[in-house]
Amino acid sequence: MIVAGLGFSSAATADSLRKAFEVATANHDVTALATVADKEGHSALTSFAEEVSLPLHFVAAADLADQRTLTCSTRSRATYGTGSVAEASALAAAGELFGSGARLLSPRQISDDRLATCAIAIGGQT
Repeated sequence: MIVAGLGFSSAATADSLRKAFEVATANHDVTALATVADKEGHSALTSFAEEVSLPLHFVAAADLADQRTLTCSTRSRATYGTGSVAEASALAAAGELFGSGARLLSPRQISDDRLATCAIAIGGQT
């Protein structure tokens, strides 16, 4: 089972999220979306989740710092204590939903407007 983790600016649009998602998830069957809990209610996120008809899981900010990411954004590190909100969200949600041993399938992908990122993780065995 594959989770697409999303990281994004407050200025991101549904199109920003879609572009990052499309690049990150090419050739993968995604089961769920995930992002940090403080993004709950963001209109672009809500619209995008409805558009792709995937369940949306919110990860507590404190749980992001426990995840080992492949990339490092100084902004993500300063705000959330992780190198990538997208990667950490994907890992945390995949582990929670589908068992321990979650791993990233690739590093985060960035939307053309640089307002959103997406990474995918596969859940481990329970």
